This record gives sequence, C-alpha cells and structure tokens, in this order.
Amino acid sequence: MTTRSSTDPTRVIPEATVARLPVYLRALTALADSGIRTCSSEDLATAAGVNSAKLRKDLSYLGSYGTRGVGYDVDYLRYQIAREIGVTQDWPVVIVGIGNLGHALANYSGFRSRGFRVVALLDADPGLIGQTVAGVAVRPFDELEAIVQEHDVAIGVIATPALAAQGVADRMVAIGITSILNFAPAVLAVPEGVDVRKVDLSIELQILAYHEQRKANGAGAAAAAAADGGAA
Repeated sequence: MTTRSSTDPTRVIPEATVARLPVYLRALTALADSGIRTCSSEDLATAAGVNSAKLRKDLSYLGSYGTRGVGYDVDYLRYQIAREIGVTQDWPVVIVGIGNLGHALANYSGFRSRGFRVVALLDADPGLIGQTVAGVAVRPFDELEAIVQEHDVAIGVIATPALAAQGVADRMVAIGITSILNFAPAVLAVPEGVDVRKVDLSIELQILAYHEQRKANGAGAAAAAAADGGAA
C-alpha cells in the first residue's frame, strides 16, 4: 500500500515508510534536544531503532540523502519530515469518551507539542458534562456537529466503550471527519476515503505475553536439556 506525499502530489511514498517517519521525527527531536546538530545515518537509525539501509531508503523518498562525510542536518531533516507528515500546521482534534482513558488522552502533552490541538472533549454521560479536563470543558456529544463546523475538525479520537464506538464513528463520518484514531476495542466499518488507526492496548499486551511465554518455554527447554546432559 502506498500514499501520496502531502507536499508533492506526484510523489508516492510506501505506507510502511510513512509509518516510520514519526519515529524518525521523534528520534531527531531527541537528538536536537541533546544539542546534536548533525548525525550520520547510522546514529539516526540507532536512535530510531531501525537499520541504516532502511532509514536511508525511507529518507530518499523525501529527497533527503544527507551530505557525504557530514551526515544529516538534524534541524533541517526534522523540518522536512514534519512538513511531509503535516505537523508543521495546527490540527484541531476532538476526543469522544471521557472515561479513564479519555482523561489520560486529554492530559497527554504530546498532542500539543506535536501539532495537535484538542478543541473539544465530548461525552454522552450527563454526569461528566461541565467537568474540566486539562483546561477543556467536557461538552455533550450532541454538540459534535457544531464543534466540527466551528473548528474545521478533520481528526476524531474515539475512547468510548466498544458498544458505542461504531455509532460515534458513523456520526463523525456523517459530518465530515475523515481521520479517526480508535482506542475502543472494536473494529470500525467506515466508507472509502476515511482513514482509521486502531490502538488496542490489550492486543499489544497479549503479544508481549506471547513472547514472554516463548522465552519461558525456551528457558525451560534449555534447563531440561542441561539436566539430561548432566544425567548422561
């Protein structure tokens, strides 16, 4: 799967590369915060957790090859990547579902520091309406349409229980939201042209549990083999 560049409509960037660009941006930000002004592809790849050949290929889609013997200008490459993924501008975001997870997301400073401005927190629970979270008042979900029109919102975050998620997504799509970040444990059905990114913490934990089990089984097998060898 590929996607067209946000800055050059004729250029196509592979989806896997697009997924790694924010990782490179985060690594470059950390390097800049440490006072580093230039870095080699090997240093940046290590900071980003990828191999240097893959990083160089990814950055070549941006037309950025670095300078031989010098490497990459950290600040300029940060700007290139930020412009490519669209975070040099301010993106208004709404969060629907202000339970424990919604509270945590509303308080997440990474939204503000990376170009995303939470313009509204919405919930259907009358008991939550009027509460203030991270300086933003919780408003009724019925006000979604007015908020989207007022702030020209294109990105919606769903942090509701699973049963409510599809209905929230349907309403978001109906009023023009075209990108959804879904934290609800549900698979959303959306029309073509609407992008959904799903974050399922329980699945990530289960994947880690699988690897832990594999390591434990491997250690057990190694111990059994060593015991058998000793017995022989």
